[in-house]
Amino acid sequence: MSLQQILTVFELMDSAHVSGQDVVDLFARYPGVIARTNRADGPKGGTDFVRITVPGSKGKSSGGTAPTLGIIGRLGGIGARPTRIGLVSDADGAIAAVTCALKLADMQRKGDTLEGDVIITTHICPNAPTRPHDPVDFMDSPIDDVTMNDNEVVDGVDAILSIDTTKGNRIINHKGYAISPTVKEGYILRVSEDLVRIMEMTSGKPAVTFPVTTQDITPYGNGVHHLNSILQPSTATSVPVVGVAITAESVVPGCGTGASHEVDIALAAKFAVEVAKEFGRGTCQFFDADEYQLLLSLYGSLRHLQNRK
Repeated sequence: MSLQQILTVFELMDSAHVSGQDVVDLFARYPGVIARTNRADGPKGGTDFVRITVPGSKGKSSGGTAPTLGIIGRLGGIGARPTRIGLVSDADGAIAAVTCALKLADMQRKGDTLEGDVIITTHICPNAPTRPHDPVDFMDSPIDDVTMNDNEVVDGVDAILSIDTTKGNRIINHKGYAISPTVKEGYILRVSEDLVRIMEMTSGKPAVTFPVTTQDITPYGNGVHHLNSILQPSTATSVPVVGVAITAESVVPGCGTGASHEVDIALAAKFAVEVAKEFGRGTCQFFDADEYQLLLSLYGSLRHLQNRK
């Protein structure tokens, strides 16, 4: 992961006029990559969803059977204009996701094609609203969470990394990034040993994980407290989901400006790229399938936790 790639995406998004088409245009020089955008409007405004597909040499898009990884840049918005000027902390997830796509596209152009497809999704909104939340204000979104999941949680992926700024809390007191336990259909499973290994390899430090509660894996809008939206994709899919939280030692509001740190975003993006390499070739598992089946036989399905009511 080059610093230049991070800065390219960072500078692109640090604009009051950036759009999804601007992100798509980044990939015009990569003929093997499919990038597209679509507009979604809601009662609080609108946003541009972006979907970037980097095909693998043995991926499903070319008739192969290699597993597909989904990478979601999760956020309310990259900006909170007009109440805040500039890029907000909440933008980190989108920057990381698009940087992953740019790195994978550049690797492919240079001859390093992954075995499995990788599908990256996020959305671009430079003027999202904010809303009160304890301990600091949240970034809100112009569209509802169902619409967000409909556009970001795509069919055909076999596992998802959800990258989200997670600084507005007193739960994770670490600057850098942290990963969650694997969440699958209402079950909070053990932290993946493969993801821990990859995190330690790419960071050169002991792995950092963060706690997940039952509340966090239920849909937004049900009246219970959520750490943030990092695990909302798990409410809309049957595949395993792991949160990649970009974190801080202090409590930083998602609507805070001047609070994005390129090095931390690069660490999270580098981790996601290495996971993509291994997941596509079958050397990284998000969960133990046999143990999951044992849990189902012992305690039954918990899929009802994916429902709003």
